[in-house]
Amino acid sequence: MIRSLKTSSIALLVALSSGCDASTASSADAPGAPLGEGRAALSPPVTGFAEIHHHMMAEQAFGGGWLHGSHAGSLHDCDGGLPPSDHARVRQDLSSLLDLCPDAEGLDLSSAPVLNALFWLGGAVGSELIGQTQGTDGDTGLHLGRRRVGSGWPRWDTIAHQQSWEGWVRDAHDRGLNLVVVSAVSNDFLCSLLPARNLERPCDEMADVELQIQMVHRFAAERPDWVEVALSPSEARRIIGEGKLAVVIAIETSNLFGSRDALSELDRFHAMGVRSLQPVHQLDNRFGGAALHNPIFQFAQFTKNCHVDLDCGATTEAFTLGFDVDSSCRNTRGLTDEGRQLLQAMMDRGMLIDLAHLSERGVRDAYALAETNTYYPLYISHGHLREVMNPELADDEKTTPAWAIQAIRRTGGMFGLRTAHDQTRAYTRSGVENNCQGSSRSFAQAYEFGRQGLKVPMAFGADLNGFIQQTRPRFGSNGACSAAPQAEALTQALAQQVSGPGRVGTDFDEKGLAHIGHLPDLLTDLDHLGVDTAALRSSAETFLRMWERAAGPRAGMADAANDIDTTGIVDAAL
Repeated sequence: MIRSLKTSSIALLVALSSGCDASTASSADAPGAPLGEGRAALSPPVTGFAEIHHHMMAEQAFGGGWLHGSHAGSLHDCDGGLPPSDHARVRQDLSSLLDLCPDAEGLDLSSAPVLNALFWLGGAVGSELIGQTQGTDGDTGLHLGRRRVGSGWPRWDTIAHQQSWEGWVRDAHDRGLNLVVVSAVSNDFLCSLLPARNLERPCDEMADVELQIQMVHRFAAERPDWVEVALSPSEARRIIGEGKLAVVIAIETSNLFGSRDALSELDRFHAMGVRSLQPVHQLDNRFGGAALHNPIFQFAQFTKNCHVDLDCGATTEAFTLGFDVDSSCRNTRGLTDEGRQLLQAMMDRGMLIDLAHLSERGVRDAYALAETNTYYPLYISHGHLREVMNPELADDEKTTPAWAIQAIRRTGGMFGLRTAHDQTRAYTRSGVENNCQGSSRSFAQAYEFGRQGLKVPMAFGADLNGFIQQTRPRFGSNGACSAAPQAEALTQALAQQVSGPGRVGTDFDEKGLAHIGHLPDLLTDLDHLGVDTAALRSSAETFLRMWERAAGPRAGMADAANDIDTTGIVDAAL
């Protein structure tokens, strides 16, 4: 069994499969900058695109109790969520969570729909609502119509069924995916919401993470002809040059390292092959503050500290749960002293620092530390570009503002653009009409704003298997263009048929970004729309240059980034 592999065995596998580590890697200048003191002309650029935030082993996140379908072997139909279902459900009685803060009995959460459904209406109702968004009922709770592999799932609105089966990964690789950052993920609070009978083991984020790392190594070891784990940028260059998929291992979890000594754990996980970390995920931890977005994580933070903040209303219009916020609903907590020590230790080891989910104050703190380390590269593996997103989403601290992009560029980092299902504002310089909300047309607005306006090096940051919906289709009856109000969505969907461009010719047309195998189709659809996808198609090289810059040496600021231009954004006509 995969779960029986020991850490020592994995460390041995890592050592045997690689001839070097990050300390022996070559360095590189900033992505997109002229070759210089780093990689220079030692080797030609690698080909292919990168997906830099991917949860391939998430079937074992949350105690193994949420996701249906394995990453390997054969895919099977699911039980449709019919109780007692083995996936896609929260437990019926969640009232005990409301008793954790006895002094807050009068708290009214009725204006926060998801929390109201979970804690007052009950887990059965909550299960139905978790996956719902405009244009779909989702695939959570009872989903008998979505039991069948291929017809019911996966599709763009999948959050409880596998999106990273090995056949789809292989297809994506055959069509240009040459580097993927596989992030081991979990969250104890989400695990605690699941029925006990669904869990394969007790809720423990770091145990889940360690198991997923073992699974990555086993997956690669059993497919040596086309997959290999990369422990350094030079290793990744060799792997890609041999025609294989380079896998970089990362960690995304809220209770990072638990209560253990951070630097010892950093070394232990580095020995397991981990080369990228997020110091903070959904909740504040001992390393720093989290960026606010979904109310369910504000409630999760509240169960830890019973804090109610009246300075700004992020959870409801009147208050914010759990987090200490300022008048703009921004977390007042940045990096802690221990967080700074962790980032410095990562820099000393040449590891990649991922700022996704870190509070705005934490981003500023991380940038200040990067400056003192000769502009050590910082990146965001998955995010939304704030200025071009719809106003409701743009209000979230989790979205990335232009000033943060400027900091990333100055360090020689990059940005993983979320393949989201949301409305965007129109970016007039994109050359793409924004008339199918949530589809590749909306993604084009964000991507072109990043490319032309912010001028930031980018890759996909799709977050597949990440408990979040993906790019909507432009055609068919499965939620095409449905980020807009229903009447407008129907008009927009008709416009795709009348004015084109036409279909790609795969399931992507009517199922959207259903799984990782459709990332090449998204690129093709963008090409048909007239988008310049050259930067995305060569993003594996961009990632490696960032990684080489981390290994050093560095001469200083990678890019002054004084040419950022946020003009050209207009509200969509809805």
